[in-house]
Amino acid sequence: MISNALTIDVEDYFQVSAFSNIVDYKDWDRHDCRVERNTAHILRLFSDAGVKATFFVLGWVASRYPNIVREIADQGHEVACHGYSHQLIYRQSPAEFRSETVSAKALLEDQAQCRVLGYRAASYSITNQSLWALDILNECGFEYDSSIFPIRHDRYGIPDAEQRPHLHATPNGGRIVEFPVTALDLHLAKLPLGGGGYFRLFPYWLTRSGLRWVNTMNKMPFIFYLHPWEIDVDQPRLNGTWFSRFRHYNNLDRCETRLKSLLQDFKFEPVKNVLANLQLLPMQTDARPNAA
Repeated sequence: MISNALTIDVEDYFQVSAFSNIVDYKDWDRHDCRVERNTAHILRLFSDAGVKATFFVLGWVASRYPNIVREIADQGHEVACHGYSHQLIYRQSPAEFRSETVSAKALLEDQAQCRVLGYRAASYSITNQSLWALDILNECGFEYDSSIFPIRHDRYGIPDAEQRPHLHATPNGGRIVEFPVTALDLHLAKLPLGGGGYFRLFPYWLTRSGLRWVNTMNKMPFIFYLHPWEIDVDQPRLNGTWFSRFRHYNNLDRCETRLKSLLQDFKFEPVKNVLANLQLLPMQTDARPNAA
């Protein structure tokens, strides 16, 4: 059975890009933070299922709730970086992006006491406009990225991007491993099956069938993502546009049950393990940076 990559983007409900026009970054501390309890619940689900995952943790979350990172690492999961402030990369300058990324990576490595190998951009915002970010990730010491979504979307996506995990050439001639978010190529269109809102929108049988096709017919692992707030049916409701509310709140009450089914139906490992199985990364020993 193919091992697939299971990932969680650790951010809170009010930090999503869909609500950025009504929730300003400087006001985040005024909101009821639920990320700690929701992440703990995700960890219990994974423990019950006996699976390990990769947690892309937002630097803002780690700075306020360091126990989240320590618990993720202590339970044997991979800690990876989700940036610091969840700003769209193509709206940042290279200098701003570099500064935030360096800060977030150092913070996570200090808390987890292990190297942070992976990065995922806020809302998959490495697009054709912001491919320069891959050079900065390379220079900052990241081994892999999972920010490119090979679909057409109003906020993100590179529709013609390579869909398999691969060694990617950066604009300045560097190299970084890219694990694109999974989309099933139907020739006339690509069906996004990698998780998140699509996991809540599509019926579970469609997601399961599509992901099995990726494993069996395409003979490749898929990468699946979810956010801790997606299993939180009691989270406060924000008054965004109807479309943003639909994207965010649709089928929240079904997500946890579907996730439990997914954990039973497929084999999962952290991203670094899956990439090592593909010989795109060396097998990691999880050495501590301060070890002798």
